Amino acid sequence: MKKFYALLPFLGLFLIACQDDDTPIEPDPMPDPIEYTSGSADFTKYVAVGNSLTAGFSDNALFRAGQEASFPNMLATNFALAGGGAFEIPFMADNLGGATINGVRDANMDGADDIGNRLILVFTADGPAPTPKAGEGSTEITNKLSGPFNNMGIPGAKSYELLAPGYGSLAGLAVGAANPYYVRISSAEDATVIGDAAAQGATFFSSWIGANDILLYATNGGSGTDRTGNPNPASYSRNDITDPTVFAGSLNGILGAMTAGGAKGVIANIPNVTDIPYFTTVPHNPVPLDEATATLLNGSYAAYNAGVAGALNFLVGMSAISQEDADLEIAKRTISFAAGDTNAAVLLDEDLTDLTGINSALVNMRQATAEDLMVLTSRSFIGTLANPLDPTSINGVAVPLEDKWVLTPEEQTAINNALTAYNATIEALATQFDLAFVDANALLGVLKTQGFPMADGSTVTSTFGTGGGFSLDGVHPAPRGYAILANAFIKAINEKYGSNLPDVNPLNYTGLYIE
Repeated sequence: MKKFYALLPFLGLFLIACQDDDTPIEPDPMPDPIEYTSGSADFTKYVAVGNSLTAGFSDNALFRAGQEASFPNMLATNFALAGGGAFEIPFMADNLGGATINGVRDANMDGADDIGNRLILVFTADGPAPTPKAGEGSTEITNKLSGPFNNMGIPGAKSYELLAPGYGSLAGLAVGAANPYYVRISSAEDATVIGDAAAQGATFFSSWIGANDILLYATNGGSGTDRTGNPNPASYSRNDITDPTVFAGSLNGILGAMTAGGAKGVIANIPNVTDIPYFTTVPHNPVPLDEATATLLNGSYAAYNAGVAGALNFLVGMSAISQEDADLEIAKRTISFAAGDTNAAVLLDEDLTDLTGINSALVNMRQATAEDLMVLTSRSFIGTLANPLDPTSINGVAVPLEDKWVLTPEEQTAINNALTAYNATIEALATQFDLAFVDANALLGVLKTQGFPMADGSTVTSTFGTGGGFSLDGVHPAPRGYAILANAFIKAINEKYGSNLPDVNPLNYTGLYIE
């Protein structure tokens, strides 16, 4: 008790001290506003060159909201914080995206896909399905817009086409030699995309080109030709893979024109196109069968299986192929079904040994494997009838899928070889022209394998329809995906030029348009 009383004087002093301290609590001072700088770059006049990825293409269309959510427009908004000027966009007339050419809708012109309305999700008896939005688009391609425009992203453009005179010619539309989206904004009949872009005197530019030099081959199931070794683009078809030397020369010309006035810039490489949802959504084995149907199909294919084995063994006897190769191909070409939901689709494969000279019925058929990549649009085709009057003519089952519905391993190899060559060129030219470099290929890999965590606890992935990274066409990013790309560009620019631009918040942009 004495010890307790002995503490009272000290306790009293403590209480008095607390009671006498009337000093008001000062609030924390407001932080000084961030002063954004461009570093050694100059954002006064920014021009973006590229294809649909630059234009803001989304949901299989170019439309106003998508253009506003393009990554160059996001960059321009941030550039404005550090001295950037106005960023003019050649807006479509509405948010449908559909267009007419001389009053005709859905014209399939060389240089662009059908100019139809954007896709939306429509809920059917079979589940949600991407469907063109109803309505009449009010954009008329032949109505020229008055430029110049800072966003020179031209949907459908290949690398060498950005340098092609007449690519925006009204007369060229009739013969498939012009691009409708460039026709709207070209400065003259013989103008080039890069000529119009460079004429603006950019102080800073972005370049992202080359995807279409591979992508059109890929999205059409490898139905084009790999033109590696052919240096003449005039001989190419629309779905062909561009020769890497042609690509290198084109990109060198593009960058030379854009930097001629001393502009600095940023360039991105090409993502692995086979990583996009267009090729990762439909399984190779989507065919459901009951036992009776499986038995019927196996009986129907028995003659084919036996014929393939006999023909290949005949070639062995003729010393045309080895027994080992024959056995491998026999196993590969033997078609077999079972009761269940995971039967592999039947397809045509041009890389199989041609046996039709021995027996005309032995076409190059086989069943798909996990190494094959089914294109996104095949999911609404497999299981339909090749002949409406014949209920047994089921596509992908009794009728093999054409080349355009699937990327085989051999076609994927052609794509990867071109991609490797293109990206080596892009990185080398980024160094040569002293540009900031964005590894978009690595970014897409992260999006596919692990995704990007958001501040709200969600994760943006490349999963079709629900991942938030890609739009409903399975090829082009959704606005939220474009925001993630914009941040990759911002990071590269800050690191290269010493600027301190802020990130874009992907959550400010939708991962999927509701309608």
